[in-house]
Amino acid sequence: ALYVLSPGFVESSCHSRIFWMKLNKLLLQGKFFQLEINDPYAGPILLDEKLASRCGYVLSEDVWGNPVFRASVLGCHVANEADELFSLTLNIKVSSFSSMRAAVTYTYPMYCSYSSWASREIVCEENYMEVSVKTDVPAVSNDYTVAWMSALPETQNVAYQLWQLMFVSPSGRKRITVSDAAKLGYSFNNTLYRVYLRAPYHSNESDISMVNGVNMNMVTSTSMYRQRWLLLLIDTTVSCPVDGISFTDTTLTWTVPSVIPTLVVQESTFLSKKILMGIDDRVIVNPEERNYLLEHNKTHIRVTIPIGADGGKLKSSISDGVYGVIYSIDLFLEHTWTDADWQTTKYTLIKSITTPFMPQIPTVINNTLPEERLFNIAFGHFLPDVSLVAITIGNVPFTLREAQHHGFNIYETPFSNRTKGFILEVSFDDPYILKEYVNRNETKYTLLVNYTVSVGPEMALYYHSAEVECVIADIEIPEAVGFCDEENLYLAIPTFGMHQYWNLYLGNKLLNRHVALTSGYLAATNSTHLILQVPLFAVGVTYEEVSFQKIKARFAVALRKVRTMETLQMFSISCSFNSSAFISKLYNQSINKKTCVSFLDFITNSLIFSVCHPDGTVTVSAQMKTVPAIDMSKTKLRDSSCKPREYNEGHAFFKFHVTTCGTSVRFEGDHIIYENEIFYEKETLPGQSTPKITRDPDYRLTVLCYYRAKETLVLGGFAGDPSTSSSFGSGTMIPRSNIAVNRRIRQALNVVSRVSKDESFMEFYEPNVAILKQPVEPVFLEMELKDKSPDTELFLENCWVTGSLDFNSTPRWNITEDG
Repeated sequence: ALYVLSPGFVESSCHSRIFWMKLNKLLLQGKFFQLEINDPYAGPILLDEKLASRCGYVLSEDVWGNPVFRASVLGCHVANEADELFSLTLNIKVSSFSSMRAAVTYTYPMYCSYSSWASREIVCEENYMEVSVKTDVPAVSNDYTVAWMSALPETQNVAYQLWQLMFVSPSGRKRITVSDAAKLGYSFNNTLYRVYLRAPYHSNESDISMVNGVNMNMVTSTSMYRQRWLLLLIDTTVSCPVDGISFTDTTLTWTVPSVIPTLVVQESTFLSKKILMGIDDRVIVNPEERNYLLEHNKTHIRVTIPIGADGGKLKSSISDGVYGVIYSIDLFLEHTWTDADWQTTKYTLIKSITTPFMPQIPTVINNTLPEERLFNIAFGHFLPDVSLVAITIGNVPFTLREAQHHGFNIYETPFSNRTKGFILEVSFDDPYILKEYVNRNETKYTLLVNYTVSVGPEMALYYHSAEVECVIADIEIPEAVGFCDEENLYLAIPTFGMHQYWNLYLGNKLLNRHVALTSGYLAATNSTHLILQVPLFAVGVTYEEVSFQKIKARFAVALRKVRTMETLQMFSISCSFNSSAFISKLYNQSINKKTCVSFLDFITNSLIFSVCHPDGTVTVSAQMKTVPAIDMSKTKLRDSSCKPREYNEGHAFFKFHVTTCGTSVRFEGDHIIYENEIFYEKETLPGQSTPKITRDPDYRLTVLCYYRAKETLVLGGFAGDPSTSSSFGSGTMIPRSNIAVNRRIRQALNVVSRVSKDESFMEFYEPNVAILKQPVEPVFLEMELKDKSPDTELFLENCWVTGSLDFNSTPRWNITEDG
């Protein structure tokens, strides 16, 4: 049956005496095919690899995957008319089954006209080398269409006996008949005007030699024709390059020798006439227009092609889990020269070149739009044969359909150099975005994505993960509002972000409901704020000033980050209260001695209101009601030189340091207790008659201050010089004894100081590292006494900063004075 080929199924041409045929792979999808040589005498002959190299055929694919068939016009089963007109008929068998059953056969004839033969023509094909030489000897056969592979008539056998081949190789000389040469894979014959020899690469009779850095496969042979009085010797030597390909990251280069010594005996007579290059079966007239580079000199012909250039094909590939590309291109060179031995030689080379695997690690381009709270990332660059098939956000996989349905925006975008990428858009507020509170008022949004792409026609899967971060200042640090009434201090603090980003701390204690209740606070919340009501004498209230007229009290809580405990903000309220109003109320109240408001002591008709400040200063407001009234100006502390700073008829106000005025110290558990007394010595009062009236015993009121032995006290200071504090200090060493008057011995102590990064005293600056502080910033200084003596205590009097370790260096900046 005769079947008509579909339009576009086959393309054919004839270039440089080579049949060129290409099948369209799109019309062969899902099909199997075979090629047969249709010989009118021998019938259909299936094309296989052995037949191809011996008969001058090539069956391969072009860079686009289309099947390609090439044949020499001097090949087997080619009809030859006077060495000018050539024809070859193929059977193209197509089947849906690999066994080729139920195949449809298409007959396809090809024609080639070629008359401009050179004296010697050499073809270097992918699987064979062919040399043909002009001669006037008789033809081997009167019928050129009869294949030499078929059974030969007796007359042809006789004719063949007239030809012999002489091979010269490193192993020596070998003289064989044409029929024996055919058994070794060679093909020899003659036409009306020419003799040709076709040889496989790397045969036993061949040799490898290097010419100008290029390895050449060479078969040195002489064809001999003997008939009675005639002996004809024809040089049928052929030599073709087997390498000469090199690559860089951006180019491929094909290099062949300009002059091949085995083909040009008299190099001085060599003259290059014309060099052509082409792609597939097309000659490139102006290579430079395509960015191709064709160079030649006395030693080399060089073709340089940019990787990815037109005419070739870039193909995606996966190697060991790495994405990359491979570039392929089909080139040919045609070099025509003359020399004294041969009038003209036409030298044709056909080469399919494929680069090694070139890794192309994809990149993720971050085009995130913080102002729109939108991640926008581009994933590329990929060739058109790559498709995105799935993504994983966090640990959750999505197909593209599922991703679009969830709300992710995914689309392709073209890039330069005919590549493409994949855009992914994800909102910062998507539940699969990781959110972390960082710095002071910023959130770090993190998109974790894993791409799955399908690569090439093989649909190999490639995976690539990426992590994209964006930090934006989108958290507002809350601001507290404070106010007071007659007896309480109040703080109103916004609750947004509480416990999620930050917590409230009272000193180093987390301010929760339990701490608030046990501290005597009242806590109330609404939809926006937490309101703390703090009584004047509750835990955590500090007293900045105590006098007859007023009590200046301050309450502060710290806003700290949940994870790092870093203090971001101090919320405080400071108010002044009427002293007399409070002192009168204290007669009917009982105050917990564990509070920060030092200690309150009640005595019949007497009241002491004392405040123990963190720096060791004690303020005491004493109210004494006696009859007759006591002269408050005559009250004093243990050290009789310590008298009240203010007084009136019923009150006396004292202010002193725990290291003065005869204050004693003792340790109870984890507390240091300082004790002093307010004295009013017994006094003889005048009476109407003897005996005299006396006040007995002496009037005494006890003042106690409790300090935690291991508590760190925070003092503010100014740093004028950006340097660390020295690792030693000076102070006063007081031996504990029962002697009424203590001697003070001034000497150098083994004291180590460290500077903390904040008031938590959890993280310290490294030694010998400059610390930069603004003049209004506090310095958190820790002093530690290293002496082991149990009779030694540390009292910090003066602390200063200097520019050197010398005690007497100037200038100096005081941090604390008098403790």
